[in-house]
Amino acid sequence: MKPTTRGTLAAAVTGVAAAVAAVGAAAVPAAAAGTVPIPVPLDGVEKSLNMEVPKLGMELPLLMPGAPEGPRYVEGRLLPDRALPQLPLSGGLPGVDLRAPLPHVLGDRFDHVGVSAPAGDLRTLAPGLSVDAPLTAPNPNNFGLPGLKQPEVGLLAPVVQTVAGGDLGAGPGL
Repeated sequence: MKPTTRGTLAAAVTGVAAAVAAVGAAAVPAAAAGTVPIPVPLDGVEKSLNMEVPKLGMELPLLMPGAPEGPRYVEGRLLPDRALPQLPLSGGLPGVDLRAPLPHVLGDRFDHVGVSAPAGDLRTLAPGLSVDAPLTAPNPNNFGLPGLKQPEVGLLAPVVQTVAGGDLGAGPGL
């Protein structure tokens, strides 16, 4: 293969790789939106039974791990604080959208019921661990040797933060 052919082929492969990387980078924000919609197709059941069936759609969250806060030095301790750091995760609560026929239980004007619970943000922190050795810092009055003390162990509790919401409605032909 001639050097010019090799150079042309290398330039073409590089251009294709750059285009694929650009398309992949553009697709990441769409996937990072937080939820994946899941439609539940019931149209075939409605046509085969010749009756109105509920309409259902869902949203499933995508979990995104975050960067943990690393251990930090605390004066007077041999081991750093938060030896096992808490791992943050963010995602969402699943969402649901349901519309169903209602057989005139509440009167003629209320023939459908609808429930809508949008996907909500969810932030969590995994449990962590804080440990300290049963030794003090080196003591200059004791020839630089550490003294003894009670060992310390602390469990950092998990954290869950979210705000859930939803709507319930009844009316004609929702």
